[in-house]
Amino acid sequence: MSPARSHQARGLWAAAIIAALGSAPLLAADVTLTAPNADKDLLAGLLATSVTLTTAQNEDAQTQDLLSSARADYAQIIGLLYSEGYYGGVVHILADGREVADIPPLEQPASVSNITITVDPGPLFLFSRARVAPLAEGTILPREFWAKEPARSRVIETAVKAGSEAWRDQGHAKVEIKSQRIVADHRDSTLDADIALTPGPKLTFGKLILEGDSSVRPDRIRKIVGLPEGEVFSPDALDEAAARLRRTGVFRSVTLREAEEVGPDDTLDITAITVDERPRRLGFGAELSSLDGLSLTAFWLKRNLLGGAERLRLDGGVSGIGGQTGGVDYNLSARLDRPATLSPDTNGYLLGEYRQDDEPAYLERKSTVEIGFEHIFSEQLSGSVGLSLTYSDVEDDLGKRNFHYVGLPTSVTWDRRDDKLEPTRGLYISADAMPFYGIGSTASGLHSELDLRGYKGFGKDDRIVLAGRLLFGSLFGAGIDEVPPGLLFFSGGGGTVRGQPYQSLGVDLGGGDISGGRSFVGLSGELRAKVTQTIGVVGFYDIGYISEDSIPSSDSPNHSGAGLGLRYYTSIGAIRLDVARSVGGDESHGFQFYIGIGQAF
Repeated sequence: MSPARSHQARGLWAAAIIAALGSAPLLAADVTLTAPNADKDLLAGLLATSVTLTTAQNEDAQTQDLLSSARADYAQIIGLLYSEGYYGGVVHILADGREVADIPPLEQPASVSNITITVDPGPLFLFSRARVAPLAEGTILPREFWAKEPARSRVIETAVKAGSEAWRDQGHAKVEIKSQRIVADHRDSTLDADIALTPGPKLTFGKLILEGDSSVRPDRIRKIVGLPEGEVFSPDALDEAAARLRRTGVFRSVTLREAEEVGPDDTLDITAITVDERPRRLGFGAELSSLDGLSLTAFWLKRNLLGGAERLRLDGGVSGIGGQTGGVDYNLSARLDRPATLSPDTNGYLLGEYRQDDEPAYLERKSTVEIGFEHIFSEQLSGSVGLSLTYSDVEDDLGKRNFHYVGLPTSVTWDRRDDKLEPTRGLYISADAMPFYGIGSTASGLHSELDLRGYKGFGKDDRIVLAGRLLFGSLFGAGIDEVPPGLLFFSGGGGTVRGQPYQSLGVDLGGGDISGGRSFVGLSGELRAKVTQTIGVVGFYDIGYISEDSIPSSDSPNHSGAGLGLRYYTSIGAIRLDVARSVGGDESHGFQFYIGIGQAF
């Protein structure tokens, strides 16, 4: 018997090695699985399916645990064989030579020295007929569901599911299996699969019935759900309704359940079952940089503030503590969000913010009030538009100045990443534009920013990821001295170019004076590799360009930095440690350290 077709599990394999050194007890039984006629893929499936092998890896497993697992393995293994198209398989599981199925549960032995699992899969069956009918227009069945193809039961299940879902997509919510004829012919190793579906009537959405002791007013829950009563039933519309409830952040759990019976005039009532989240939440955050210093943030959240699923969030932050770039920065903001304001997918918000930015090149105290709306177009696409009024008091190398302007901040975000915390593939695009009208001596213009990120995974389980980022910002219609520095662009620090001091690159005004530029381009590349499930290493390179023109050129002033990072992966994101130094521009600053939660981008 070849090594590729047999397997022996002596408990936990690592524990067995330690036991050989005399530092761990031997397990109660040896477990062996043998499948002489199985190919390597089927053997791998058998090894992964066997409950007995899994139990044997537990060093605390007792004899009764192993025998219970062995009894369960008959069904487990036969189920796997059917799933892979083997309908003539024979399974023997022997405990010290006795067939486990013949051992009465109340008369099982006190100990077992070995358990032997032998699997003869038999021949691979092929479809003689593969039919699911009737099918809705546009139904796509799996390619494997065809005569002369391997008759895997999982393919039959997939075909039935595809046929049923296609009918549901066209409004036939109560599609059922009318009959099924699945016959295995052992003479020629073929399988005849004939499944008949009953679509049932085309249904429309009926009433929304609320269940659960929610503190959110019923009328608001109905508005948020946005169930299109009277329209043709759609599973997608039902999923979107559930997603709207979850997006509010007010509910701990959300379930939308279809009625068992069809209502009058072929309607289908939907029951919404909700459980409220805790009404309040408090959070903290911290990030440390050897040059920029310590940043501390905190927030307080009140859910369902007015009984309509509103959320009030207060944020505060202090940064630059102990830093070497500028002074200490402060910010305080209050934001009220109200879901389903204009439509079920349109949320309204009201924002008030005060901040002091004591930066290397300027000191700005800014107050902003803003009202706006956010709309969810799809799972990947969202946008917002607002109206803001900002007052800014500035001290910089151009003197003391005051600015007043009205803005129209708009943004669009397209997120196709596979995971927001730890992406391994996909794209992320965020575009912001704010036309603003200056009051008094403040100029008018357009402020815009673009954030483009891409990810590509390689190797098994995407353990190596190549990540790239492009940042672009531009100011049109106003000069450097006509707007507050918060609308200008600087480069350097953890958010742009690691290894360079925070906001160290701007427009040189002469005499040692510096100002922000009217445009910025930043490029970042990272190679991320997971060494274990919890430890990863990163190599990165960042470069940034600043220009006094609205469009930067290749000869615009630039600087760059590179370094290595360490990641410790947790359920809330990676704990990040980056060590970088400048490799282009001013290289006199030595190594810089950055500590935070989450990937750099």
